[in-house]
Amino acid sequence: MKIAVIGYSGAGKSTLAKKLGKLFRCPVLHLDRIQFEPGWKERDRETAKRMAEDFLDENENRGWIIDGNYTGFSQERRLREADLIIFMNYPRWICLWQALVRSRIYRGRTREDMGDGCIEKMDWEFVWWILHKGRSRKKKRQYRSIAERYQEKTLVVKNRRQLRSVMIQVVERRKDRLSTGGRTI
Repeated sequence: MKIAVIGYSGAGKSTLAKKLGKLFRCPVLHLDRIQFEPGWKERDRETAKRMAEDFLDENENRGWIIDGNYTGFSQERRLREADLIIFMNYPRWICLWQALVRSRIYRGRTREDMGDGCIEKMDWEFVWWILHKGRSRKKKRQYRSIAERYQEKTLVVKNRRQLRSVMIQVVERRKDRLSTGGRTI
C-alpha cells in the first residue's frame, strides 16, 4: 500500500505516517527530514528533490508512506502513485494546540520525523504559519485541487473521530488487498 499523508502543520501527519508504517510494515519518508539540515537550515532544493525521487524509486515495487506537502519534492508523482491520499484538514486552533503540546514534549530534542540537528522549537513565526500563512487561499486551493483530481482515493480527515474512522477504512483496504493477493479490485 502506498499512502501520501498531506495537510496543515500541526495536524498530526507525521504521527499518522508512523502508525501507518508500522501497520503496513513499510518504509516511511517524512519530507521534513529531507527539507531541513541541522539547525533548521533548508537543504538545497535539487538535493532534496533527488532524495525524494530516490525513495520513490527504491520503493517502487513495495509499499510506502510519505508525509508532507512539499510540492517541489515529487508531489505529483507521489499523489499519482499513491493508493490512498489522506488529507489532514484539522481546524487551525486544534493544529496550534497539538503543535504546542508537541513542542513541550520534545523541548530541547529532535523528533525522529525531523532532520537531524533540528531541535524542537515553537516561535511566533511558526504560530503565525499555523494560524494564517500556512492556510492562505493559495494553499487551500492546492488542497482542494488535489482532493478533486484524486477524489476516488482521497480521504479528508477533520478531527480525531474521523481519523479513527479513516484508520478502520485503511485496515479494511489492507485486508481486501491481502485477500486478493495484493491486486486492487
